[in-house]
Parts: sequence; C-alpha cells; structure tokens
Amino acid sequence: MPELAALVYQQLRELVGCRMRQERAGHTLQATALVHETYLRLLEVTNPSWKNRAHFFGAAAGAMRRILVDHARAKRSKKRNPQQILKSDAASLIGRDSVDYLALDAALDRLKSLDERRCQVVELRFFAGLSIEEISQALDVSERTVKRDWEYARTWLFRELSKDAV
Repeated sequence: MPELAALVYQQLRELVGCRMRQERAGHTLQATALVHETYLRLLEVTNPSWKNRAHFFGAAAGAMRRILVDHARAKRSKKRNPQQILKSDAASLIGRDSVDYLALDAALDRLKSLDERRCQVVELRFFAGLSIEEISQALDVSERTVKRDWEYARTWLFRELSKDAV
C-alpha cells in the first residue's frame, strides 16, 4: 500500500505541475498545496470503484476542479470590490495564459445539463490531462467520439465564456 500511495502521489504531482504551469504568474494556489488537497480528497473516498488509471485520474480531475473553484470563490470573496465581475476567457482551452475557474465551473455545469459525457470529456482532458485514448477507455466510447466531444465542448465553452466576458 505505501508503494501505491507513493506512485499515486507522484503521478498527481506531475499532473498538477503541468496544470499549474499553464496558470498565470503569481497564482496564489501553489502546486504542492493543490496536490496535497487532491490527494486528501481522494483518500476520503470510501470504497473507491476506480476501474483503471484513467478512471482514477477522472476522479482526481473532479477533485481538482472543486478545489480550484473553491479557491477562486474564496479569493473573489476577499476582493475589496465585490461588484467587480472577473472577465472570463477560455484560457487554456484555447491556449491563453489563465482561466477564471468560477466562470469555467458555471459553464461546465451548463454543459453538463445539456450533455454529461461532453462535460466529463472536458474534465478528464482539461483537469486530468488525459489523452484521447485514455478518455476513450475511461468512458467506454470510441476515440473518434471523444475527439468529436472534445472539439464540440471546446467550441461551446469558448462561446459561453466569451458571452460571460462581455
């Protein structure tokens, strides 16, 4: 068990390191804190039913999403001017430097109400950094379906986040 914990921790560290390198300079949540919080949340799961590596990282992606959104909410609540609305952009979804996690979370919730699988594809790809092949295995759909879902979701999110930014 200690070997598994060390392996999982190292893989989470690599995943989070990659995710945080895409963030803007000066992001107040450190990679190590995000890894620890994600790891702790995964340990809290009683009787996990993870089928494979991709499924595990799907759970990790969901945990990271919740942590980043909670962090953004806390940071927003501390702002001096609560009336100020943060500008949203599609950030890493379209290759920019940063993302407004609150706007992304709200957009993902809207996407989930329209198409849950496409929302899962975004979480697995964006938050967990899984490949198309790994997502295909985790969701038990073809790679072609994952590619279509990813392209659709990226376009949809870009449009949604652009509307929010105006």
